[in-house]
Amino acid sequence: MRLNLRTIWKMIRELSGDDAYERYLKNFHKLHAHDEQHACDTPLSKAEFFKQWQDEKWQGIKRCC
Repeated sequence: MRLNLRTIWKMIRELSGDDAYERYLKNFHKLHAHDEQHACDTPLSKAEFFKQWQDEKWQGIKRCC
């Protein structure tokens, strides 16, 4: 039962985007670990990541009224 709850919780986090920063870090390290050109780049902080994520999400949205 405990394993099922963890699986369900993980799915909820994935669907809601709550684990977006963790996925970003995983992909960042995977892509930049073997890329010498970007080896010195550092990942965004959590605050910077969510700021960029929100800016991209709401870019171009205009109110109708």
